[in-house]
Amino acid sequence: METKNVEASNVVGLDEEPKDFFIERDGERFAGTHLIIDLKGASRLDDLKFVENTLIECVKRSKATLLHIHLHHFTPNGGVSGVAVLAESHISIHTWPEKGYAALDVFMCGDSEPHNSIDVLKEAFGPDEVLVDEIRRGKEIDGKSVE
Repeated sequence: METKNVEASNVVGLDEEPKDFFIERDGERFAGTHLIIDLKGASRLDDLKFVENTLIECVKRSKATLLHIHLHHFTPNGGVSGVAVLAESHISIHTWPEKGYAALDVFMCGDSEPHNSIDVLKEAFGPDEVLVDEIRRGKEIDGKSVE
């Protein structure tokens, strides 16, 4: 099991004023974009350090802020499960290397660009197929923000 913390300079301060990180896109206001990503026919899903570095690259290319990353390596199949906690929300991963399958959730709010993580995952794991579903979380209800 591996736990990694980032330097304090990258962590959002508790004394900062609260900000409204809701997004306005295509005439719609919502909390964030949640991508449900399935990788099929993927490789290197049992390489803990490679998975960690790939998640870190997803964070960088998505213009997000990494707060903490925690991954667990299972035996005997070598699967990896874990989460990168972001100031903008999270990226989670669960892998089944014996099946060549990985399930990821990429949820980000604010000015981040979560779709950029898709290319990182394709480059890193070389899947035969990538399935992506997108959900806009926290849509306004009756003209009021969900809080």
